[in-house]
Amino acid sequence: VQLQAFGGGLVQAGRSLRLVCVASGTIFSIRNMGWYRQAPGKQRELVSLIASGGSTNYANSVKGRFTVSRDNAKNAMYLQMSSLNPEDTGVYHCNADIKTNPIVSSYTYWGQGTQVTVSS
Repeated sequence: VQLQAFGGGLVQAGRSLRLVCVASGTIFSIRNMGWYRQAPGKQRELVSLIASGGSTNYANSVKGRFTVSRDNAKNAMYLQMSSLNPEDTGVYHCNADIKTNPIVSSYTYWGQGTQVTVSS
């Protein structure tokens, strides 16, 4: 199983970006999926979570600006980021709780991260 995150880039403050995370390989089911970010010199922090049924959670710092969604048929998760500010700069990683068959427990896989840089 592999997770790939892409869609990052360099944008000016106030603009938008859309991140994509896609899982591939032998996948039976995906439970929770999440976006995390790590700014230079800081610890990785949770940005948003989305459950298989669609319920979502957001960090207070991104509420009202970021929207997470998923397409279960495509094993994909998206993060629409609007009104970006320099504090949103960091490497954005995705993760997913994946079962590779109906018998084994789920395992949390991580993507490699995509850089988001917001200039003032």
